[in-house]
Amino acid sequence: MSYQLSDEHQRLVDTVRDFADTVVAPAAYEYDTKRSLPYDIIAQMGEMGLFGLPFPTEYGGQGKDYLSLCLAVEQLGRVDQSIGVTLEAGVGLGAMPVFRSGTEEQKLEWLPQLASGGALAGFGLTEADAGSDAAGTKTTAVLENGEWVLNGSKQFITNSGTEITRLVTITAVTGVSTRADGSVKKELSAILVPTPIDGFTVEPSYDKVGWHTSDTHPLTLHNVRVPEANLLGERGRGYANFVQTLDEGRIAFAALCTGAAQGCLEEATRYARTRNVFGHPLGSNQHIAFKLARMQARVHTARLAYYAAAELMAAGQPFKMEASIAKLVGSEAAMDNARDATQIFGGYGFLNESPVARHYRDSKILEIGEGTSEVQLMVISRALGFEA
Repeated sequence: MSYQLSDEHQRLVDTVRDFADTVVAPAAYEYDTKRSLPYDIIAQMGEMGLFGLPFPTEYGGQGKDYLSLCLAVEQLGRVDQSIGVTLEAGVGLGAMPVFRSGTEEQKLEWLPQLASGGALAGFGLTEADAGSDAAGTKTTAVLENGEWVLNGSKQFITNSGTEITRLVTITAVTGVSTRADGSVKKELSAILVPTPIDGFTVEPSYDKVGWHTSDTHPLTLHNVRVPEANLLGERGRGYANFVQTLDEGRIAFAALCTGAAQGCLEEATRYARTRNVFGHPLGSNQHIAFKLARMQARVHTARLAYYAAAELMAAGQPFKMEASIAKLVGSEAAMDNARDATQIFGGYGFLNESPVARHYRDSKILEIGEGTSEVQLMVISRALGFEA
């Protein structure tokens, strides 16, 4: 087994890294301060084909593999996590469910738009009482005269309220049944909701600790009507479909974490080489050098973890546990490296204009989004044969 990148993969890394350094990084502080999505940068990412990387050419994609998406996300996340997660969620949570579960008609309608980057899609799973616990879902979809009528609310939905959002997949209760013990079992399904549409309200964006450039909103659905044909996948298979979506998405999310950890390492290394203290570079102090060494070890481990999960996925082998390991290890690496980089920078690391300050604010959500660290530990322990 080798994790040496192919020439094609390396060219992609070099291209996206250059774009991240010359286009994304110089604008990151400005857009973070404005708390607005830079549509000009998103458009350039679309022109580069980044939103279509893992999709076949017949659907407007680039015909590349899932690792290609991960490599692009890592390089963007290295300089701006908000931009990285916009790509990761736009593809992994927005377009991928359509590709995996959609009919041919749904794929032809939606994937070319989403793969071009000219449109974004969101994945409406989380609610006030539902997320990791999908059984808590309260949003309903009732079939009436050939239409699904949706009512309910969603929370923390990425890419749901942008100027180019055109689709949100909503998980909803489409029926209930009674088990032998008298308990009620909810039938969960996924429904494609094009936006804008009557009854679909994008509520004001959250005042978040970090990821200020990323678009995140609560949603309200009041008698939203869509055609019966907008059912995504089989009725009652919504839970299985979104579990697959999250399993795959965690690999790309782990790549985002790795990029954040790498960005902190690069900034801290540069600073330790150029900042002189008592007549010597800061990095000549062993405790600083050792801190940087640990940061490098975390990045290396996180990258190998998501490479391994992506390789299993590409080979069609089970990868659920490995995806959770990658997400767990990567998010911890990002948070630890952000803390250490801020410490190395000292007072300068506490200024919002500093990239490490932005990583410090941004990285905490990496231990929460797309499955908390506790959920990842639950998945891993179950794979070992232990049920909590």
